[in-house]
Amino acid sequence: MPEFDVIVVGAGPAGSAAALEIARAGRSVCLLERGPFPGSKNMYGGVIYGRVLDNLIPRWWEEAPIQRWVTRRSTMLMTSSQAVTVDFRSNAWGEAPYNGATAFRPDFDAWLASKAEEAGAVLVCSTTATGLLRDGQRVVGVSTDRPDGNLTAEVVICCDGVNSFLAKEAGLYPPSDPANYTLGVKETIALPREVIDERFAVRGNHGVDIEIIGCTGTVPGGGFLYTNAESLALGLVLSLPQLAKCGRRPEEILAELKVHPAIAPLIEGGDVKEYSAHLIPEAGYKMMPELIGDGILVAGDAAAMCLAAGIWLEGVNFAIGSGAAAGQAAARAVQRRDSSTAGLQDYRRRLDANFVLSDHRKLKEAPHLIMSDLAQQQLPRIACGVMEQLFTVTNPEPKPGLRKIIRAQMKLNNLKLRDAISQGVKALRTFG
Repeated sequence: MPEFDVIVVGAGPAGSAAALEIARAGRSVCLLERGPFPGSKNMYGGVIYGRVLDNLIPRWWEEAPIQRWVTRRSTMLMTSSQAVTVDFRSNAWGEAPYNGATAFRPDFDAWLASKAEEAGAVLVCSTTATGLLRDGQRVVGVSTDRPDGNLTAEVVICCDGVNSFLAKEAGLYPPSDPANYTLGVKETIALPREVIDERFAVRGNHGVDIEIIGCTGTVPGGGFLYTNAESLALGLVLSLPQLAKCGRRPEEILAELKVHPAIAPLIEGGDVKEYSAHLIPEAGYKMMPELIGDGILVAGDAAAMCLAAGIWLEGVNFAIGSGAAAGQAAARAVQRRDSSTAGLQDYRRRLDANFVLSDHRKLKEAPHLIMSDLAQQQLPRIACGVMEQLFTVTNPEPKPGLRKIIRAQMKLNNLKLRDAISQGVKALRTFG
């Protein structure tokens, strides 16, 4: 007899959501975590879009360990000395049931894992799953680095993070392409609450999410600045192969962002408390592995369920959504005593029926568009150039028309009209 009905590897948001659903279904589940506690090893920006929790943990916002509710969302296009920002504020986002929140992953992950424990999951920390156990082709458990070794189960759910070695061992992942990954780097900068409130024009537990394009030089990527209660999260995501090719270190590029005239006044006087880095699956739907095998499911970052679509930059909500679906499917398979690939297909049906695969499928071309030279280089320069020329008073010369300004900036940045139209059509098809 297996020791557990299900083993979940990784106590991040995906793993804890899976374990919670399995335990609630009355099945035995072991939640393995290689860190000393859930969230201990995570680097995260980070904004959590918690509406996916509405059914999993009703009224979650009353107890979840959030830093601030995001009530301002800004998108900034910048050059080395200019910046154009589209800024949106909504008081509705500062009221239940809320839209997004900044959070520290060690706090949030520990809280979500505690919910799984309360439901009956067995949380085992400081334990690494070192490989898969098999009966023929079917996965029947995992080996660990503990002296007592192996754990067996009807189903193993891989939530072991980006570049999942368990999913690779199971033969579910195609060969890795470095172009599908970015490196995320982040500094946590301490500032007093009242200073953050004044600089970002917020009050109470309201906060700001700023996403930035054009801040990474010749390396495709992007930046972010988020407000926590008494700190800021400032960071970059950088194309892995292009970062290696340029020969620069990520902290050098981050240092340049910190002295940019649009950023420096916001972080002035802050004390850097932490620097961290993390590999991010960037290509979304196009890099996803097979999600199901005999006795095994893959969810969260392990399944590349991270949406890097420019307008939408999300990960934790997809982890929770996919983890919950995996937990439900695993519990159903155990009940029916069929953990074969066919018996676990309910997982795919659930992902197809909710937002997880629908959004990834719809936006599968978005990562390529966001990493293109148009989005990374030409668009920020053109936008900043148009705004500077538009608001520069040219007396005694007459004011130029907007169309003339745009044409001049497009010519200056070597963007042909047909290329702009072509990329615009692709963007409409992707985001429309």
